[in-house]
Amino acid sequence: MIASVDDLTAQLAAQHYLADPKLATTLYLALVLGKPVLLEGEAGVGKTEVAKALAAALGRKLIRLQCYEGLDTASALYDWDFAKQMLEVRLAEAGDRETVAKSLYTEAFLLRRPLLQALAPDPAGPPILLIDELDRTDEPFEAFLLELLSDFQVTIPELGTVKAEIPPIVICTSNRTREIHDAIKRRCLYHWIDYPSAARELEILKARAPEVPALLQKQIVAFVQLLRTSDLFKLPGVAETLDWGHALVALGEIELSPQAVEATLGVLLKYQDDLARISGPTAQAMTSAARDARG
Repeated sequence: MIASVDDLTAQLAAQHYLADPKLATTLYLALVLGKPVLLEGEAGVGKTEVAKALAAALGRKLIRLQCYEGLDTASALYDWDFAKQMLEVRLAEAGDRETVAKSLYTEAFLLRRPLLQALAPDPAGPPILLIDELDRTDEPFEAFLLELLSDFQVTIPELGTVKAEIPPIVICTSNRTREIHDAIKRRCLYHWIDYPSAARELEILKARAPEVPALLQKQIVAFVQLLRTSDLFKLPGVAETLDWGHALVALGEIELSPQAVEATLGVLLKYQDDLARISGPTAQAMTSAARDARG
């Protein structure tokens, strides 16, 4: 379905995701070579959106595993339908069944979680498996993933090995709150997604928030780019830029004003210390500089 890197770039752009050449090349190679991808970068730079746009571009199902501390196989891979198992036992005891079930650990009682769902055949083609924010889990879970990422199979003690007929397209993301183990990285193609340049961020804003007036789009990007040069605990990502554009339009703004910036800084900045550092004269100076933006 994808003939080249340029073709993939165009198909992603049709889904309003503007991939730079390096990212598009990494994704294309992942499709051709059947390799998982590890995307790292600060929160809000568009890592999760890559998987969503790729699924839409290819017409594939998106299966998302949202990672968190303490995530285990019961939540990520499979579990057993305990209520259904107990009902089977009671029916057998009451004599309402001709024969007692040979085993309560069969496909009939299996609850498929995201990782196991991704290995199942799909008429539309292999799904996109998004393992989101892998850095939130712990090292034992990473070790558990090694079999899946290398052989696209998992082992269920009661049933044996389950292997994908056609491997899913796997995209792992990390905000780099901790280092991902080398064994995971060796199995993946790697790409770091950085904050975009002003020109690319303006393109993204035009594509994803076309209702924002053209002048305001330029001023928003100029302000956010200035903000990222500040010494802040958490710099705003592209997600915050888009949210800010939507917020300013909702307030009826057609260009930046000191009042609108002060009132909406909480859309861009998520920590009180950052808000205190930027509010007041600093925000006014940035607003004035952004209003002078013309390109």
